[in-house]
Amino acid sequence: MKCFEEAGVPEGVVNLVFGVPAEISEKLIASPIIQKVSFTGSVPVGRHLGALAAQHLKPTTLELGGHAPFIVTEDVDPEAVAGAAAASKFRNAGQVCISPTRFLVHDKVFDRFVDAFTEKAEAIKVGDGMEDGVKMGPLAQARRVEGVDALIQDAAANGAEIRTGAPHRQSGLLLRPHHPGERSAVGAHHERGAVRPVAIVNRVSLDEALDEARRLPFALASYAFTNSLNAADRIADEMEAGMVTINHFGLGVPETPFGGFKDSGHGSEGGTEGLEAYLRTKFVTRRR
Repeated sequence: MKCFEEAGVPEGVVNLVFGVPAEISEKLIASPIIQKVSFTGSVPVGRHLGALAAQHLKPTTLELGGHAPFIVTEDVDPEAVAGAAAASKFRNAGQVCISPTRFLVHDKVFDRFVDAFTEKAEAIKVGDGMEDGVKMGPLAQARRVEGVDALIQDAAANGAEIRTGAPHRQSGLLLRPHHPGERSAVGAHHERGAVRPVAIVNRVSLDEALDEARRLPFALASYAFTNSLNAADRIADEMEAGMVTINHFGLGVPETPFGGFKDSGHGSEGGTEGLEAYLRTKFVTRRR
């Protein structure tokens, strides 16, 4: 807020309110001064704020939880893709709304991908971000550590092979990147794998990858790597997500729309689409 002030934003244009979030939301959303609500956060809170806004017929932009699929087809260089995938997955310890969480790798390149991904994950230095060479810091909250423990135990109980990360806890909220590897069938533990430094990789065909990508109610970001134009076109057409990026990680730039649908919310936070959400259409007609 001090930066806004020093940059010359007029007084009163941007405001910061401290307090109990639920009480602040109920007070501000009900106020006739507030004309639009934008929220980035969890699905349950987004549903609650959306309901409050609907009571007063106020428009909303909701960027909620993501659970991004990452499809790898049979015609790519699996080692190169694995390196890029690991860098994206473990950025900010996996605590990013568009972090890839469900790796769906074609059977023909699965083993090479997993070996390379494991090597990259093991090479990540975890610790204090101010120290040289550290690439991954702590989780945000103690309950995140408990959640990772539960996720790993669930994956192992359902047949996953733990490839790296065990023992995964270092100290406090610091965790080693964890890679449960292949599971015999795509299943329930995928619902709880988001926003954590855990990568679950499944051996699939392209048909199975697309079915799994669409299975969950989240539809924020999605990724795919392929050298096939036909596969790229099919992924672009059939993927259910507000953002689909193929062969790169170009999401979240100011000039493009950023947002999802289904349980991941609605509206966009970037591009002209993001600006349009703050405008109202006014039609004026006049006859002399």
